[in-house]
Amino acid sequence: MRPAVRPRPAFRPGPQPAPRPRAPHPRSLIDAEALRVLHRAARALLDDLPALTDRLVSALREREPAYRAALDDDRPGVWQEAHRSLRHSVSSLLDPRGTRDSAYRCSWRIGVDRAEQGLPLDALLHAFRLGGSLVWQELVDVTSRSAPEDVRLLVHVAGDVWDFVDEHCTLVADAYRQTERRLAWRRENRLRLLAAALLDGTGRIADLPETAQALGLPEQGRYVVVAVAGERSAEAVRALLPPRVRAHWHTGPETDHGIVLVEDGVVPAPDQPPPGLRVGIGLPSDGLAGVGEARRLADTALRLCGDAGGTVRLDEHLPEALVVSCPELAGLLVERAFGPLARLEPADADVLLDTLAAWLACDGSAQRASRGLYCHRNTVLNRLRRYEKLTGRSLSRPADLVEIALALTVRRLGRQRPAS
Repeated sequence: MRPAVRPRPAFRPGPQPAPRPRAPHPRSLIDAEALRVLHRAARALLDDLPALTDRLVSALREREPAYRAALDDDRPGVWQEAHRSLRHSVSSLLDPRGTRDSAYRCSWRIGVDRAEQGLPLDALLHAFRLGGSLVWQELVDVTSRSAPEDVRLLVHVAGDVWDFVDEHCTLVADAYRQTERRLAWRRENRLRLLAAALLDGTGRIADLPETAQALGLPEQGRYVVVAVAGERSAEAVRALLPPRVRAHWHTGPETDHGIVLVEDGVVPAPDQPPPGLRVGIGLPSDGLAGVGEARRLADTALRLCGDAGGTVRLDEHLPEALVVSCPELAGLLVERAFGPLARLEPADADVLLDTLAAWLACDGSAQRASRGLYCHRNTVLNRLRRYEKLTGRSLSRPADLVEIALALTVRRLGRQRPAS
């Protein structure tokens, strides 16, 4: 509790005419007499402080459910806390100036401790007001028993007593809220570190139970990682996911990652994100321990997205994933399949490669490819034979066809997302 009575500030009048002689103000006499009565009662309370503490603890058990639970867990600790608070509060009635700082520290410490223990702030403030009511009632009762005629004088200090109770409530609330913000920041920072380690694949197996609890996800289960890039990335994707999807989102400087629980074998993901939003969906993995590899696959899928945006599911683009996973080998593959075309004019080489890509997209049908290219079927066949002659490759040889298809994928991705 806060000190109950504070010293009145000295009155420093400015320059003014000499006052006329007048009788002493009756208020000063009443104040002095009221303080005498207050000090006498306060000394009696200090002499009986353990019993006063017992009464406060009993009131807390009876009238505040949150403290009832705290008393069941640690009655000696609650009793000592109440005893310290009452001692500082009652001592402040006798020496407001000398006990002010220690009383502040006591209440601040209580606010910090109770915030760390998770006691509701409303319950803590209720306890302080119960303490203030108990002290005031005891002051009145002690005075009534020892000098009933002086009870009326306590009215003159009642305002000061309750001002200090309110001030103490404000102080303890400030301590509580500051501690709550600090704890929330610490929890959030710990959560970010655990999620980052999980996504990086650097988390320890021993940390998985704590990570699962912090993320609100089961340690065992099927997970898929969703990688998102673009303006308002994670928020936009969350809005598109079904409401019951269980996921944890980790924001990064350029890419956000969602650790999504796969239920009933269905991978939830937005197939039509907003324009400019790029979404890559990796392959499912078993348990939180596999999230690091799942993130790597999600990032691979994200690299396959065009600048215009869209969603890429890795299981539908495995050949493209192969070539983007190793840029050095992809470059070597393009050189092997298309290197001899470098001697041609760029436009001429592009015609051959576009024809080759259209033919493959039409499952090797020159007739269907010619319709898409707006040329004759024989023109398509002539261009294909020319490619074979220039490169020494054969479109009827399976090994060559696999390399050509992958090299065309590298070329398409290079056009879709130019290298910076």
